[in-house]
Amino acid sequence: MSESPKPLPTGKLPRELLADLIGELNIDEASVVFGPGIGRDVAILDCGGPQYLVVTSDPITFATDALGYYAVWVNANDIATTGGIPRWMTVTLLLPEGQTSEETVRHIWDQLRQAAADLDVVIIGGHTEITSTVTTPIVSGHMLGVVPREGYITSAGAVPGDEIVVLGQVPVEGTALLAREIPRKLSALGFAEDTIKAAAELLFDPGICVVEYARLVVRTCTEIHAFHDPTEGGLATGLGELALASKVGLRVEGDSIPVLDVGRDFCAKLGIDPLGLIASGCLLAALPAEQAQQLLAQATEQHIPAARIATAVPESEGVQIHRAGHYHPLPHYDQDELIKIV
Repeated sequence: MSESPKPLPTGKLPRELLADLIGELNIDEASVVFGPGIGRDVAILDCGGPQYLVVTSDPITFATDALGYYAVWVNANDIATTGGIPRWMTVTLLLPEGQTSEETVRHIWDQLRQAAADLDVVIIGGHTEITSTVTTPIVSGHMLGVVPREGYITSAGAVPGDEIVVLGQVPVEGTALLAREIPRKLSALGFAEDTIKAAAELLFDPGICVVEYARLVVRTCTEIHAFHDPTEGGLATGLGELALASKVGLRVEGDSIPVLDVGRDFCAKLGIDPLGLIASGCLLAALPAEQAQQLLAQATEQHIPAARIATAVPESEGVQIHRAGHYHPLPHYDQDELIKIV
């Protein structure tokens, strides 16, 4: 008797499997300026107008008390990584049978409406449903934006010699989620109630939306080779995705990465890697060295955390991180570190 197929683990699909699936698409369509691939979170389409259309989608499965905010922010982040402007959004809202009240629905809707209004995004449609197939609310957002035909940015443009700058600290999102999802466990590990509450508020201050970071880079720099916003799998996985999309290697300086003190402390006590913890709230930019210096100076002037954390090298040199005086392969997390805990 043949064995049952082995189930896949929770989290992102294994990178090799996803690459195979995407490879089967064989897209041959002139209107697709930028299509699917590892580390490619958006599609860029030529619809014949003066601007390209940018399209993305993301479901929200964590942060149950802030689903609506998350759905808008993470989709807007993807649009921003093209240098584009988020404009329109559709929302699919799946709610668990026997657990959903009108109050719950209105709570999520108010968050969606407020977050969209803050970014001048118009919610244009979607779908709502109460179903027995989910056990917690799930919001799946689909967002469209526009970007100049001659000025779009992708995750695939980094070249050897580029400096990789991160704006924001890591892991803002993961630290906030730990504080929101397991406050009792953190308290039992010795963290003060005020520390946990302050960490939970990182979701809003500095927040996980990187639209303003992207706009700062576009205003400051005349030559931007690539953007990427790390999400599931943390900064480590985000850097690996940028390298794969751009077909480059990376030399990452581990000591230069701006890790939140409270995030580092939470992770140390929980036995997880802060670089593998879900990391919305930071933005990676690949730039020529002189452009990187200009960006760092401007970020400092505006009191935005920013640091040069890596250099792009030929692909054959791989993706390595320097720690404790030596270079080691940079880890990749198909399963986010958060899943081990929550």
